Amino acid sequence: MTGTVRLTAAQAMMRWLSVQMTEEGTRFIEGVWAIFGHGNVAGIGEALHGIGDALPTWRGQNEQTMAHAAIAFAKTRKRRQAQAVTSSIGPGATNMVTAAALAHVNRLPVLFLPGDVFASRRPDPVLQQIEDFDDGTVSANDCFRPVVRYFDRIARPEHLLTCLPRALSVMTDPANSGPVCLAFCQDVQAEAFDYPQDFFAPKVWRIRRPEPDPREVAEVAAMIRNAKAPVIVAGGGVIYSGAEADLAAFAKAHNIPFVETQAGKGANGWDDPMNFGSPGVTGSACGNALGQRADLVIGIGTRFQDFTTGSWTVFQNPDRRLVSVNLHGYDATKHGAMPCVGDAKVTLARLSAALGPHRAPAFDEASRRDWHATVARVTAAPGDTNALPTNALPTDAQVIGAVQRVATKDTVAMCAAGTMPGALQVLWQAAAGGYHMEYGYSCMGYEVAGAMGIKLADPSKDVICFVGDGSYMMANSELATAVMRRVPFTVVLTDNRGYGCINRLQIECGGAEFNNLYRDSNVEVQPEIDFVAHARAMGAHAEKAANLAELEAKIAAARARDIPSVIVIDTDPVPGTGAGGHWWDVAVPEVGGPERLEAARRKYRAHAARQNVVN
Repeated sequence: MTGTVRLTAAQAMMRWLSVQMTEEGTRFIEGVWAIFGHGNVAGIGEALHGIGDALPTWRGQNEQTMAHAAIAFAKTRKRRQAQAVTSSIGPGATNMVTAAALAHVNRLPVLFLPGDVFASRRPDPVLQQIEDFDDGTVSANDCFRPVVRYFDRIARPEHLLTCLPRALSVMTDPANSGPVCLAFCQDVQAEAFDYPQDFFAPKVWRIRRPEPDPREVAEVAAMIRNAKAPVIVAGGGVIYSGAEADLAAFAKAHNIPFVETQAGKGANGWDDPMNFGSPGVTGSACGNALGQRADLVIGIGTRFQDFTTGSWTVFQNPDRRLVSVNLHGYDATKHGAMPCVGDAKVTLARLSAALGPHRAPAFDEASRRDWHATVARVTAAPGDTNALPTNALPTDAQVIGAVQRVATKDTVAMCAAGTMPGALQVLWQAAAGGYHMEYGYSCMGYEVAGAMGIKLADPSKDVICFVGDGSYMMANSELATAVMRRVPFTVVLTDNRGYGCINRLQIECGGAEFNNLYRDSNVEVQPEIDFVAHARAMGAHAEKAANLAELEAKIAAARARDIPSVIVIDTDPVPGTGAGGHWWDVAVPEVGGPERLEAARRKYRAHAARQNVVN
């Protein structure tokens, strides 16, 4: 292909994005979420209209939650596809910064396309322009710099020739995958340039599988052979690599039990006999017991976040050694780990070959059965012979039990913040592929938009969104988008009248109950929010469940609808999960306060003394 084609910079960007393909024959950037303003409507907006279905455009209600939907889409597609999000300069752009941080922490690809100031500076300062008194090159979009993997500012039309390939190379790199921000000066969007026709030739982006260094494989294999009590900590990297079956086969062949992080949960079903649940703060009793005695902790695709390690108090064996199988050396060498840098699927195969017929010593299988009995007890419906004493309002654990009883093999339980992420990790019995948690950033407001993104990515799934009243109040408007696009999913809205999770943490840290539940806040009138009426006002099917039996029936009925269903149920804000768990390092005030703070300080110092940290 020779010659040139004259296009505006915005038209060139959209044409180029429309022909960037995956190995499966789909567009890598599946489409663009857009809210238009004066910084992108004339350039990007007109270009998106012109390209039509070759690069579809979807309208959202809020820039942050549009991006949340895009993030959930990329996570569900295992980073094999992504979406773009565009906004105007100003508040639309800065609304997306939180979502960019969320994507960065979770290592998920999203293309952010905020409008930017005029490159020519002729009309400066334009509406919504932030002026730095000491730096004339700064705009609001510089806020993206610390929360994206790659940042560029398009200040000339020909910048596209270099910045677009760089952007996609980052997003499709399994080691560096994450969000990209291309701040697009609004006058440049409309400027014409003679682009080489070759630039628009379709390109296939392959997700590479880096091989581990044979020396690292040999060393890790030797460590496994010498271990008396090894345990695997499986993270999200297992899922993104497509190594779910490989992990199960490796664990079985070499008799090494595994636990799953929030990102790794659901890689394999809860009923796999080698699956001991979750580790750490929201860990299962059997999983944390394995961690306590483990002399070799083998991380696969995890960054050993503090929740996973119980702030480094779970792994207490004085002979404990750490191995980290990870795509990026930055993650693989954390906490003094022996690194094995490579793709999870490939590395498991190389390790298994190096181990041959080796099997680790026997471990306590009974503890897993005991744990499942505990889960059944705390999630049982009131009145069940295994249930806890009757409570006036259901606990979160009982709500989880109700949803579990009507779940199918296609159910995906999803959440992000508040009580439910911890409760779900420790109690939800996920089928393979049946769990989606945004807990790297634990961003309130991800839930509704994220549920929509999951369903868009995989329409075959029965998506059930767990959300508390606090998170729902923060961001619910994409419910209207899901209604407009006929994207069905089920929202289980647990109303405990405030921030029940943080209220419990406040008490645990010796604090007074203050400013979390509405009853403890400085308000004149306790709110009685009609969540059913609110959801109905956006077009969703909404109703209230008077009890757990009604909740089960309403969830089953929701599967027949082609719009979102919102089911509200009142819950008790006080009880925790009633099972599992571990200490989490949340600093307690060192001086001052009543006896409750003194007691919390004593407890804090005792736990902190047990931290086994290597940085």
